[in-house]
Amino acid sequence: MSLSRPAIPGTVSDIATLEALYGAPGAASLAKVTAHLTEAYRAWLSASPFFALASVGEGGLDVSPRGDAGGAVSILDDRTLLIPDRRGNNRIDSLRNIITDPRVALLFMIPGVNECLRINGRAAISTDPDLCQRLVMEGQLPRCVLWVEIDAVYFQCARALIRSDLWAKGARGRPDGIPTAGQMTAEASQGAEGGPAYDAALPERQRRTLW
Repeated sequence: MSLSRPAIPGTVSDIATLEALYGAPGAASLAKVTAHLTEAYRAWLSASPFFALASVGEGGLDVSPRGDAGGAVSILDDRTLLIPDRRGNNRIDSLRNIITDPRVALLFMIPGVNECLRINGRAAISTDPDLCQRLVMEGQLPRCVLWVEIDAVYFQCARALIRSDLWAKGARGRPDGIPTAGQMTAEASQGAEGGPAYDAALPERQRRTLW
């Protein structure tokens, strides 16, 4: 049974009102969008070790972090990216979504750089042996490879990361009082999983299953 929610004050519910609120976008924010990797975008992407992958499927929306040694993706050509699916928790939420809806959005970041790179496209899941071998790491093959065809690529301005001071704060290490993986798991599962033993074993388990 769904619970009723209170009305949200000041709700914007139509495009005309939204556009009137913000005004027209700047010319540069539209001109920077391309349907392929330019030389500058290719160099930027090759240097990025981390990105977030957003997908949508029958179960709703999902976004997951992705990262790899060196660059996070392999550039096949100026319209195509290859993404290894490394070892993880086997939830495969993103992969389930891609099976039913190929649309994906990717947000790439480079430590110390305040701009981000955004790519929208369509993905397919491949287990082709040659593609998997191309993305081998530490002797471990990815379980599969995401083949992403680019529809749009553009950079995001630096304001969000400047406002958050992300890289300076990150350099100071993990803040005191942030719950651990074991604590969050124990609370969510009402003690069925997680706890201090989970935290104690986690670094070694991550080291052994990284690739």
